[in-house]
Amino acid sequence: MQQSLRQTARRYQEHIQQPQGEATARQRQATIKTGIEQLTTLANRLEQPTLTVAVFGLVSRGKSAVINALLGQPVLQTGPLHGVTRWPRSVYWSPPVETVHSTNLPMQIELIDTPGLDEVDGQERADMAQTIASQADLILFVVSGDITRTEYQALTMLQASHKPILLVFNKTDLYPEMDRQAVYDALRRLWQQSQAEAPLALGLEQVVMVAAEPAPLQVRVEWPDGHSSHEWESPPPQIAPLRQAILTLVQHHGPALLALNALGQAQSLETKMVKTAMALHQPAAEQLIWQFAKYKALAVALNPIAVLDVLGGVMSDLILIRSLARLYGLSMTNYEAGRLWQAIVRSSGVVLLSELGSGLLLGVGKSAGAVTSVFDSSAGLTAWAGAMVAQASAAGYGTYAVGKAAQQYLERGGSWGPQGIRQTLQELLHQLDSDATTEHLRQELQSLLD
Repeated sequence: MQQSLRQTARRYQEHIQQPQGEATARQRQATIKTGIEQLTTLANRLEQPTLTVAVFGLVSRGKSAVINALLGQPVLQTGPLHGVTRWPRSVYWSPPVETVHSTNLPMQIELIDTPGLDEVDGQERADMAQTIASQADLILFVVSGDITRTEYQALTMLQASHKPILLVFNKTDLYPEMDRQAVYDALRRLWQQSQAEAPLALGLEQVVMVAAEPAPLQVRVEWPDGHSSHEWESPPPQIAPLRQAILTLVQHHGPALLALNALGQAQSLETKMVKTAMALHQPAAEQLIWQFAKYKALAVALNPIAVLDVLGGVMSDLILIRSLARLYGLSMTNYEAGRLWQAIVRSSGVVLLSELGSGLLLGVGKSAGAVTSVFDSSAGLTAWAGAMVAQASAAGYGTYAVGKAAQQYLERGGSWGPQGIRQTLQELLHQLDSDATTEHLRQELQSLLD
């Protein structure tokens, strides 16, 4: 998998090596360069696997305390004030060797502490959560007390990242009446009240009860001289259920979680890079398609042999398709180009098929006009010129339509998208507006002939 990620990164290198004059083009090159660096980072991460666990929750639910309890030391600041954590922060946890019973478990786990989701406003909150969740292999969502509607909405937002989630009920020392079943039932009630069509993504086994930072207890201290006093003592964290849940999950599914997360991130990065690369080459692709359409029209217009018009036109379309693929940095053989051309022509309905048929008939008329002009210059030239312009316009339009269809196919990474080839081509041919395109071709052809 590392090799595949590195090959993908190398394939996009050529998009940033060509000099670009416009500021927009340079910005797009910078976007592709960033994507290449991120793909390389993903590949490096798989060579030295570190499991990433993101900890989310609302303000004052004890997210930092949960991380401290897992680490066994107070690394992160905690306190009674709201919003102690102001920005995401990463710390690393290396579970003791005696707790690891599988060589598949990464010896290092990255824990990401995040600000309270109700502390960051609107779109900024959603963007932060989405970014961190996309990087995580596992998500911990910390709650305490009654689960609120805001927490349920935040939880469903995180579920959209399609990552495994553990619901961590913290501060069990303050809510002795709560158990796993009660927490799960409260979550189900919120799900039913929301009337969501999608099933609840969390099961009872994904609810974990902890007390990461139990409230201090007053204890009586007896002194040797006989007097006594009362002091406040902090009980040890009750974090074992969460520690065991994380280690069990990682032992059974650790490599798969790392691989799936890397694939998801790589797919997202490549989708963005493809769109950026396509936009970078859009002007050159439009110019290439238009040049092929014009010069094919000119070649058809001047060629007196009808059969060569059709054969030459097909070859020109195939060369155009391969030229577009090279422009986008994609490899395509003659066979693949031929199959793409056939799919475009077959799925275009009568439009391009009629162009081929009319091209042959007009070619025969053009050839007859050329022969007649030998004996009757005036009538022959008139017939030849009329057939020439009509056939050339039809041939140029066909090539333009094929080029635009191939462009859309390549820009979608070698697929027609969810709507399929027929609907895509119908929309494309409708957008082209054959009368306007043909008229433009006639004008271009006339300027070339002049």
